[in-house]
Amino acid sequence: MSSNVNISMSVIKRLPRYYRFLGKLRDEGHLRISSGALSSMMGTTASQIRQDLNCFGGFGQQGYGYNVEQLYNEIGKILGVDRMLDSILIGVGNLGRAIASHMEFEKRGIALLGIFDKNPSLAGTSIKQYKIYHADQLKEFCAEHHPKMAIVCTPTVSTEKVIDELVSYGITGFWNYSHFDILSKYPNVNVQNVHLSDSLLTLGYQMKNNC
Repeated sequence: MSSNVNISMSVIKRLPRYYRFLGKLRDEGHLRISSGALSSMMGTTASQIRQDLNCFGGFGQQGYGYNVEQLYNEIGKILGVDRMLDSILIGVGNLGRAIASHMEFEKRGIALLGIFDKNPSLAGTSIKQYKIYHADQLKEFCAEHHPKMAIVCTPTVSTEKVIDELVSYGITGFWNYSHFDILSKYPNVNVQNVHLSDSLLTLGYQMKNNC
């Protein structure tokens, strides 16, 4: 497998979609698929798929295509789903509770160690198997368990203070549901922003302008 140091983020962002489609094919019992057939399913081009996969060494065989199970597993390894990433979730409002309740973290290589909220009435309770701690316990918890990633579901008004704390505790990755621009203050951390309102506004534009 090739080094991924110089691989563009646009390629990396397409890998989860390949992983999802291949997982569906595997579950349906498909043994192999050509780049052409996969591209038709995904609404992309066979050339794009081959170029993306060649960044990691390539996995197909001429005249055979791709072994679905093998390619699914290889992309999973590239994405790190076989190496659990210790993580925490901050904020148990409606959004945080929904994410903790419905996201299958383990299948995506995420070990959710704990959930934190400033509401004292939530401390000691659980969402599924995940225990909720009071926010005052965050520093001690991080010192003991050393999580590397945080899922941030806090109101924007309080997020900057939370991010400052988390960075000081050694957190280097953020799945950010707030509207606080983490990278503007901490350019050396890893951030994926999830702005639900942005996608809704984009859809609204498409509908109104017949895009």
